[in-house]
Amino acid sequence: MCSPGPKPSPNTCAPDLRARVFRILAGLWVWLGFVPVLLPAQAKSVLIYYHLWFSAPPHSPTWGWHWTMDRFRPDRTNALGEQDIASWYQPLIGTYDSGDPVVLEYHALLMRLAGADAVVVNWFGPEPVFDYATIDRRLHQLLPYLERTGLKLVLCYEDRALQAPAPDPGHPPPSALDRARRALQYACSAYFGRACYLRWKDRPVLLNFGPQVLRNPEDWPALVRECDPPPALFTINTPAPGAVGAFAWPPMWLSQAPGTGGVLSAAALHRYLGDFEQAAQRWPAAISCAFPRFHDIHARAGTRPYWGYLGDRGGDTFRETLTRALTNAIPMVMIATWNHFGEGTLIEPTREFGFRDLALLQQLRRQWIDPAFPPTTNELAMVWQLYQLRRAARRAAHPQTDLDAAADALANFRFEDARRLLQGFSRTPPEAAPESQPARP
Repeated sequence: MCSPGPKPSPNTCAPDLRARVFRILAGLWVWLGFVPVLLPAQAKSVLIYYHLWFSAPPHSPTWGWHWTMDRFRPDRTNALGEQDIASWYQPLIGTYDSGDPVVLEYHALLMRLAGADAVVVNWFGPEPVFDYATIDRRLHQLLPYLERTGLKLVLCYEDRALQAPAPDPGHPPPSALDRARRALQYACSAYFGRACYLRWKDRPVLLNFGPQVLRNPEDWPALVRECDPPPALFTINTPAPGAVGAFAWPPMWLSQAPGTGGVLSAAALHRYLGDFEQAAQRWPAAISCAFPRFHDIHARAGTRPYWGYLGDRGGDTFRETLTRALTNAIPMVMIATWNHFGEGTLIEPTREFGFRDLALLQQLRRQWIDPAFPPTTNELAMVWQLYQLRRAARRAAHPQTDLDAAADALANFRFEDARRLLQGFSRTPPEAAPESQPARP
């Protein structure tokens, strides 16, 4: 079972008088400019979009593509100690492997203490092609940490995976429809029935980053009906056939319009968000989106054309989009993203921003959802300290019982217990030894 703490809201979108009033007011935002409207307490669930595609030594034998993009050399550092990676930003803990249990614990605890209710995992299905099966295996590794921290799970299926080569080179790939059916049936059996899977009206929430490939209007309605219960499908920007609603996403295509200079302006961004909020009034459900910036490195790496730029503006982009998402009439908000280093949309702590974005999420959660939400940046720093002590203990094969207890204390908001345990462990630093042991799942 999920441990106690901040719980996701019921995520119902049933209309009532107050909600209709909020929608009327929301309609005025586009004309008058955005003015936040306070919703009832506990009316929101905060989701964070998460990638499990990073590989790095020593946990993996080689550096993965998302750190290198076949151009960068993460094993090289400059005079400031910055690694040569496929990003404009440096992770606070350095490059990491998404299958490392210490990293999974660190991320789950930070998201929990920052104010998240659920983690949306970018998922390509279980096929053994490219890194898809590896990502799925890491998702299974992540589950115990979600359960310990009380976080819910959501899948976002990348249906462009349906264009991947055949898993068996000796045979032609199955049809896109058959591949989608297999992926969805696998998700039904492996994930949707779990206690920590997020539901909307008793249906598992499933996002589709598209549809980009399977676009026949009959396909997705038929696919979701094959699951019991059928998942509540959300597609990007507008509901596709078979979807109950849609989710917003950084509208970087607007930065390619003539006269923009390749930059997405705040005015264009808020017009998109206002249009999405107005359209969502006609749907059974929707998911708002907040994001800190878009600073893509793919063009420099030569992997794709320039997709535009959305400035950080000293944190104001995240503050404005998150405030808007927390104060509109849509019951779910997704932060895009936790760790897309290639596109620079991350809120994971970095050398450049520290805990700034997580502190803002804590602040706005207290302001708009839960005034008694207790964690602060002091507790975020304890998670970072736990990560460092895990690393030292792993190198020294040192018993980690106290660190396991500290992780449990942090997950359950027993911060004084966690502080005492971490301080006690810090006073007896382990000596280096060749063996290692992972964090307890």
